[in-house]
Amino acid sequence: MRYIFLLVTLICISCGSDKKEEKSSEEETTTTYYLIRHAEKDRTTTNDPGLIAKGKERAIQWAAYFEEVPLDAVYSTDYNRTKETAAPTAKRKSLTVQVYNADNLYNTEFQEATKGKTILVVGHSNTTPALANTIVGENRFPQISDTENGMIYKVVVSENGITTVTTEKVEM
Repeated sequence: MRYIFLLVTLICISCGSDKKEEKSSEEETTTTYYLIRHAEKDRTTTNDPGLIAKGKERAIQWAAYFEEVPLDAVYSTDYNRTKETAAPTAKRKSLTVQVYNADNLYNTEFQEATKGKTILVVGHSNTTPALANTIVGENRFPQISDTENGMIYKVVVSENGITTVTTEKVEM
């Protein structure tokens, strides 16, 4: 009788662990992109400006915003203002900022490399909503105002291709 009880217990334990593996596998195929515009830039120069003090503070606040988000990668265009915005978050997550070409980011290679991951992409007033539009496959989001630095788009792509987008203005 003890052996039957032991056998039934082992079978129950094994069945339970299979369900956890299925859930884990399902979660891995959901891809989440957080898209933000760079923080406040220096407007006294047009030659690849960096961030002003307020922008540097916002970049640090973005790092705090993403503290509990398990990021797998951080991407930025190859401009001082975007790299400076991305750097505090990447540093806090022990990641390197990967530079991307905004004209060709959401290509097959990028989609495969980010599948099942959570990604931060730092762009510009025009490229950030354009990327959200490219991912959802429709022109839903207009260009961000040049004075707006707190918008965030959370784009979630499920394994079956269903995409949801939430936008939020984050006051800092």
